[in-house]
Amino acid sequence: MLGSHAAQHDVIMPVESGDDLPVVRTISLSDLADVLARGFDDFIAMKTYVVFVALMYPIIGLALASFVFGTGLIELIYPLAFGFAIIGPFAAVGLYELSRRREMNRDTSWQHAFDVFKSPSSGNILGLGLLLVAVLASWLLIAYGLHIAMFGYSEPLGVSAFLERIFTTRAGYGLIVLGNITGALFALLVLAITVVSFPLLLDRHVSVGTAMATSISAVATNPVPMIAWGAIVLASLLIGMIPLFLGLIIVFPVLGHATWHLYRKVVVPDTSKRPEFKPTDKPKRYAAQFPASLFARSPRRDDGDSV
Repeated sequence: MLGSHAAQHDVIMPVESGDDLPVVRTISLSDLADVLARGFDDFIAMKTYVVFVALMYPIIGLALASFVFGTGLIELIYPLAFGFAIIGPFAAVGLYELSRRREMNRDTSWQHAFDVFKSPSSGNILGLGLLLVAVLASWLLIAYGLHIAMFGYSEPLGVSAFLERIFTTRAGYGLIVLGNITGALFALLVLAITVVSFPLLLDRHVSVGTAMATSISAVATNPVPMIAWGAIVLASLLIGMIPLFLGLIIVFPVLGHATWHLYRKVVVPDTSKRPEFKPTDKPKRYAAQFPASLFARSPRRDDGDSV
């Protein structure tokens, strides 16, 4: 059990990094098997908490699928499924934190998945996440544009008619080839800029540029293992979506935890001493002061303590 002193410091406190990029190691394909095993071990150790958190992924998937079918945009169902791999690194940030806490022998209750909001790098994490959302939107627009270019504008189709169009026509074959090539390029871009960037932002107080540059360096240093990792992630996510997205309840957490261990394999740890966390007492807010209390600045005493 953690002592009272440890409990006071049970919070994300990254170390300020200098201008130099973190050092990147060379890994092998066998390391991928090891990080997957470690990811599965984390999942087994925390599955009660993680499954609770991971329930949002099939729910989101089913909501998106319902929207696609409800609006007649069935041509976007595959691009949306592919899109899970694009925003996955951002969606798994809470899982990285749980793996980080288990690594440090700290409490891994599910609510700690949201401790990322306490990190000094939370703004950078959100900024990089919004960049991935923009990439996802661009991918969907391009995928829809490719469909229009191949088939033109038409009335919404049912599932059987859509599948017949895709798999029995020359335009359909062309769309399959062009769509997958374009999707692979988007996936490669996301892999390059995010494979270790989110764990790095969580672990250290670095800029988004430093995190992305380190991620690109990791891919450039280990092209074969990293491309293999991207293929594993994509294939696993697609398989997890087959049974009404329910497979994501297991697949997504395992991949998320494994990504943290991949980061540990690739990026040399920073051995600098971490700053001591000193929480500050917040002044009381009263219901009668709402909403003005949301914007009021806390007055300070002469000795510097807030009241």
